Amino acid sequence: MAKIKRILVTGGAGFLGSHLCERLVESGHDVVCLDNFFTSQKGNVAHLLGQPNFELVRHDIVHPIWLEVDEIYNLACPAAPGHYQFNPIKTMKTSVLGAINVLGMARRCRAKVFQASTSEVYGDPEEHPQRESYRGSVNPVGVRACYDEGKRAAETLFMDYHRMNRVNIRICRIFNTYGPRMHPFDGRVVSNFIRQALAGDDITIYGDGTQTRSFCYRDDLVEGFIRLMEGPDDLIHPINLGNPGEYTIKQLAEMIVELTGSRSKLVYRPLPADDPARRCPDITLAKRHLSWEPRIPLREGLSQTIAWFRKIDIEQYRPPTPNY
Repeated sequence: MAKIKRILVTGGAGFLGSHLCERLVESGHDVVCLDNFFTSQKGNVAHLLGQPNFELVRHDIVHPIWLEVDEIYNLACPAAPGHYQFNPIKTMKTSVLGAINVLGMARRCRAKVFQASTSEVYGDPEEHPQRESYRGSVNPVGVRACYDEGKRAAETLFMDYHRMNRVNIRICRIFNTYGPRMHPFDGRVVSNFIRQALAGDDITIYGDGTQTRSFCYRDDLVEGFIRLMEGPDDLIHPINLGNPGEYTIKQLAEMIVELTGSRSKLVYRPLPADDPARRCPDITLAKRHLSWEPRIPLREGLSQTIAWFRKIDIEQYRPPTPNY
């Protein structure tokens, strides 16, 4: 029988955190979901509240918390540009102080700890596709730096806690992810396009639409999280998790218009500052060490995401910030 573990998931009521909690609860583990509900929804985990092995705690990871756990997944941080730019100082605090707090807990409990980092550590990349060895091209004083540099600083802290205190760490660099339970007003390109297409509004493309992204379905990504956490203890270097399939923003918009049957038109707006021109992961290390790669094609994942958007009452969702 597999060992039942006590697992903390910070940011556990968010888009990805809620699916991770669901997987861990189904596996029989004792799960503590911690969230401050800035950009997340209680409804994402409401169906878990009756489970005896699930607990929901309202708490901001910027402040210390003392728990006894075996594993920690640190997913706490607003991840959409409009949200993390709304209060950039708080975003930096969440990345840095949040990392210090979970690492301190991991050190005390001798727990394994996972950091949800981001492809944004590569900035506007000069290498394509991006390998984990690439050091990035980030503007440290730009409007996106609170998130980009915050996540880079968190990676530094994770590595230094490992070197100094032998904390058992995992670092995952997440590329664009989508799926059911995305916040309709998170400002990300997939949710923006689906919401606009279903409403019959114009589809807003920033720039000329030739910039590229890779899109990984949420189930594939959460499977990668679990495999990384359960992987070898010498796997301490960052690992890219994302879909290497590359699409232009215009291709994505056209696919969503087709799948929704919308009559929406594409309109173009100026590109925001420091928006990367290309973003695509090299997942060689994930394949080699985790036997992981995405399995759900973009069209299939978008169809499932659109079906979820159709059934929700969008009036029940409020934009977390004016920037969406």
